Amino acid sequence: MGAWGVLAFDNDDANDWAYDLEGADDLALVESAFDTIEQTDDYLEAPDASNALAACEVLARLNGKSGYKNSYTEKVDEWVAAHPQTPSPALLKRADAAIDRILGENSELKELWADSDENGAWLASVEDLRQRLRK
Repeated sequence: MGAWGVLAFDNDDANDWAYDLEGADDLALVESAFDTIEQTDDYLEAPDASNALAACEVLARLNGKSGYKNSYTEKVDEWVAAHPQTPSPALLKRADAAIDRILGENSELKELWADSDENGAWLASVEDLRQRLRK
């Protein structure tokens, strides 16, 4: 896992996803990240989970709840500022369901963090993100 911290953008997969966001004019990339999670019935791969958490961060930031900002979120924060909009309740519900799936059974990302000394900090960061998605 190419991760250096517990926050949603503290890994290679989420940062690659954020570069794709720069070319988007709408929330199609966010929806696509959730589509992938929803269409995975068996084992959820870590890159797909990381992308979905990044998508959740976009929605939280669109709702004015960035929680944190650093050099890894800069491109996302710029995109959010350039594309102001309010995420639909349905999209926020999909985000919450994606977090449930990531924290559930058969999730590679959850398993990778479970084997880490920073598992508690990662779980706390994901729960913080979930709270920032709620109004």
